Amino acid sequence: MAYDLWVNETLYEAWGQRFRVKRELARVTSAFQDIMIFESETHGRVMMLDGVVQITEADEFSYQEMIAHVPLLAHGDAKNVLIIGAGDGGVLRRVLQHRNVERAVMVEIDGEVIRLAKEFLPGIAGDAWNDPRAEVLVADGIDYVRNAPDASFDVVIVDSTDPIGVGEVLFTDEFYANCARLLTARGLVVNQCGVPQMQADELRETSIRRGKVFPDIWAYVAAVPTYVGGFMTLGWAGKDAGCRAVPPAEIRRRAEAAGILGTTRYWTPEIHAGAFHLPPYIAEHLPPRR
Repeated sequence: MAYDLWVNETLYEAWGQRFRVKRELARVTSAFQDIMIFESETHGRVMMLDGVVQITEADEFSYQEMIAHVPLLAHGDAKNVLIIGAGDGGVLRRVLQHRNVERAVMVEIDGEVIRLAKEFLPGIAGDAWNDPRAEVLVADGIDYVRNAPDASFDVVIVDSTDPIGVGEVLFTDEFYANCARLLTARGLVVNQCGVPQMQADELRETSIRRGKVFPDIWAYVAAVPTYVGGFMTLGWAGKDAGCRAVPPAEIRRRAEAAGILGTTRYWTPEIHAGAFHLPPYIAEHLPPRR
């Protein structure tokens, strides 16, 4: 009989998904979390942190494109970008696809995630690790934003785990207040807010916290099959509400100028604009509009 090995995701107690494993590639306990990378039969290589799926080769583009391209093109002139987390390098790669970006600082607390991604998931980041515009730091994102100079970044992208364990401190009042301080006048921050069908508290609570220091609070959605439960929400906090209402024709013009038009598999100017139109079951968890 064939050897039958399955890996079960442990995000929820009463519901989940499982993958049949072709082979295990790495299993490491770092100073922060348990890291596992395996080759699945259906989704290519998969990285799990503390038993929770972070990325698969099959559908990573859906999430990475939306968390990176949407804020950069909504801003329209982002030259300095700060990435918190995202140790697999996929967000860094998408940010650096924008030819107008001059500097991308990535701060990942767990160096083992970066090391293992480079070894076992090299296609996720591609050549981004070696781009001269990239500054990759193994450091605490909380400390970095606390010490960053005022108005030193145009966009902040927070690609963290859920607000438990190592990711918890990235969802605090202090963190968002520092993000507001280090952003330029039209600056904005996006962060993953979970799947609202199962994690509505995450979207609701972080929206309230971001709303204490940013005038424009909303969310947009992306469908990522291995983030089970329907739409994944990406929290939006901006200083200029106009960034959220740029028409598709202008987004297309900006994307062409940035050099990403025609390079994507999920993002389009129309998807970009439509992603902010939320189903009521998601919108009800956001603060009332001012």
